[in-house]
Amino acid sequence: MANQFEPQQTTLDDDLKMLSETLEEVLKSSGDKADEKYIEIKQRAEQALSDVQSRLSSSAESYCAKARNVAQQADTYVRDNPWHGVGVGATVGLILGLLLRR
Repeated sequence: MANQFEPQQTTLDDDLKMLSETLEEVLKSSGDKADEKYIEIKQRAEQALSDVQSRLSSSAESYCAKARNVAQQADTYVRDNPWHGVGVGATVGLILGLLLRR
């Protein structure tokens, strides 16, 4: 299951790296608002920021949809097999009780 998210994480890492490099260029520039290079770099930074934000919002929606799907599957499983749910709950409670006792 971890392999499923690695390509998205790599893309996100690349996007964030690109954004940070562009913003570093903005910070290192002369700061003269009339300078064409400054205006060009600022526009690139704004574009990179909007691109990353749109990708992050779509990724977040994807993660939420996957989480809802997993929760629905777990709910269905517990409803179909209630004694398994009771057993898992009792086991988790026992382990937590033993850990908290220490």
